[in-house]
Amino acid sequence: MPLRNTTLALAAALLLGGLTACSPSGAATGPAPVPAAVPAADLAQVTLRVGDQKGGVKSLLTAANLLSDVPYRIDWSTFTSGPPLLEAASADAIDLGRVGNTPPIFAAASKAKISVVSVAKSNVQREAILVPPDSPLRDVASLRGKTIAVSKGSSAHGQVLNTLKRAGMSTKDVKLSFLQPSEAYAAFTQHQVDAWAIWDPYTAQAQLDAHARVLSDGTGSSNGLAFETASTAALADPGRNSAIRDFVQRVVKAQLWANTHHDEWAKAWAAETGLEPAVAEKAVAAGRDVPIPLDDSVVASEQQLADAFTADGTLPGKVDFAAFTDRRYGPDIEAARSTR
Repeated sequence: MPLRNTTLALAAALLLGGLTACSPSGAATGPAPVPAAVPAADLAQVTLRVGDQKGGVKSLLTAANLLSDVPYRIDWSTFTSGPPLLEAASADAIDLGRVGNTPPIFAAASKAKISVVSVAKSNVQREAILVPPDSPLRDVASLRGKTIAVSKGSSAHGQVLNTLKRAGMSTKDVKLSFLQPSEAYAAFTQHQVDAWAIWDPYTAQAQLDAHARVLSDGTGSSNGLAFETASTAALADPGRNSAIRDFVQRVVKAQLWANTHHDEWAKAWAAETGLEPAVAEKAVAAGRDVPIPLDDSVVASEQQLADAFTADGTLPGKVDFAAFTDRRYGPDIEAARSTR
């Protein structure tokens, strides 16, 4: 099975037109129609364009030996975080990719042509607000008036919002510096910002290499959800829809495999991405993704987060998260969860 690996830089992703893609009326496009499945033999003619972050999904599937018999072609693209990945999906530049809990909300607010199609839950302690080892900051309340580096629209952005809210504050009580992870790491280590909201493996890297201290993790502030999210164009295409159906099942099986093969997964992740082995090991030890059903409780949790962004004034108007979910693969995912 041929694999072709390409890298989309953040700047290139931003040129795709942003998350403003929508129907002519400006309304959400909603779930795509479900096309008939194509015969297995026809999948050889299909190329599935998959977005990835820090090599996470590709290396996971490789480690679990779930790429060797894929009946379609996979074209991999690497993104720095979830928001530019969904920009590309909305523009039909990729077909699907894995993102955290917040990027689909920002995409939905901009009427992007995407739908979440599967979900997994991770250890919320993997998301953290970090401070330098010599920082005088000791609690969330001490962040008032301080500068926090965070990727806009990322899961870390959602964690910051809820962490501040739990402390009786809002994003207006701090200064948010919107930076992608590599830029934020540089700003953090050079003391250009007071704190950094981030996720693994960057959390582990900052702790090991920069001796960062966790000021607050995602406990009580994050639902820990991450989504496979597809473009509506791909979901409406018979060949790509069938390929996505197969792909999400492979991801579920790989996630279950990883939870019982920590050492093998950490080694594969480090080899694929260039992460230091110690960083990969620490990130994996914190707990990997556990696939769960894309059910009403997941939608309700995401709606609660979306409403919090609206109440904070970060997003204009109400976001209907349910309109950007598509549960067509539910039975297939449940079958994968029960057979692996």
